[in-house]
Amino acid sequence: MLATSCGTAQPAERVSSPSQDKPPVVSNPVGTTPSKSPPKGPKQVKPTGDAINVHKARWAKAKPVAKGKKLQLTWQSGVEPCTVLDRVKVKETSKRVTVTLYEGTSPKAKNVSCIMIAIEKTTTVKLKKPLGERKVVDGAKP
Repeated sequence: MLATSCGTAQPAERVSSPSQDKPPVVSNPVGTTPSKSPPKGPKQVKPTGDAINVHKARWAKAKPVAKGKKLQLTWQSGVEPCTVLDRVKVKETSKRVTVTLYEGTSPKAKNVSCIMIAIEKTTTVKLKKPLGERKVVDGAKP
């Protein structure tokens, strides 16, 4: 006769001790250096003017600087050399300033694996006249 049983064993009771309630402390092994923390704030970039597969890129924020004589643009983008700022087009009228970012791939990115992460970038452009009351518009938005 074969007898089988279905059931679960009762788990052992866990006794809590102070060392179990706190996360373990990990020290830095001898001969290694701690990793650098990521840079604070967006990465400052300048247009390269030589990108390939260029397309419009939307920016997230435009902040007047230098008493409104310049605009600091901030946006999310890919890592270099896979994604670089090619150029910035600025069109000014009496009522608005339209700024269009153009991104592409650096010609130096041949045979490079591109990771798909976003980083925050910023660039600054000069205006012909101080911004004043004019509205700032993203030229990449439909």
